[in-house]
Amino acid sequence: MEPLLLLHGALGAKDQFAPLLSLLPAAVPVYSFNLPGHGGEPFPDGPFRIEAFAQHLLSWLDAQNLARVQVFGYSMGGYVALKAARLHPDRFSSIFTLATKFNWTPEAAQKEVTKLNPKVLQEKVPAFAEALKTRHAPQDWQEVLHRTASMMEQLGQKPVLTAAELAQISVPVCIAVGDRDQMASVEESLAASRQLAYGQFHVLPNTKHSLEQLDWPLLASALQHFFSYA
Repeated sequence: MEPLLLLHGALGAKDQFAPLLSLLPAAVPVYSFNLPGHGGEPFPDGPFRIEAFAQHLLSWLDAQNLARVQVFGYSMGGYVALKAARLHPDRFSSIFTLATKFNWTPEAAQKEVTKLNPKVLQEKVPAFAEALKTRHAPQDWQEVLHRTASMMEQLGQKPVLTAAELAQISVPVCIAVGDRDQMASVEESLAASRQLAYGQFHVLPNTKHSLEQLDWPLLASALQHFFSYA
């Protein structure tokens, strides 16, 4: 059975998937890793961009001697996986994304960037700021925020996955979204799934964007259905 790779989102890290691991079939090999600048990994020498993360993913697969994987990508992780699959479809058997934003415009990017001010986070949601500090140590969590904001602004100006790009992805993909997600809307997720050659669409009920509030058994059931685990 092909390995399952778990890809975290922006500001995230691989340890966020811990609640999911025990819910997956024991026969399926599961991998995950931290993208550059996340979870304590060094910041990249090059750009902090989706394209660079996609290349890092492909290089990681080579380093692990993994010829082909199935992927669950959360938020930015889904975007990265789809970009990598656009470049090298032979490396991916299928991809399941959750809470991945596709409708990037200057206005949408600015809306998200305003949420990434370190000073505001420390004042209004100190617990979240402390969690980010711990998650990305020994790297500077504020630098992670700054670079993520820059990446989002770039996406707003020039989305990496346009409708034309999505149409050229040749692997089966399920675009999933929570019905209460305030970052990735049901409408944009459905539209993205319709652009894909082999796209499916799935809505998780009573689900917001944050992984911390996710119904993990509900997600595991959706993954099992899509990947057809026996």
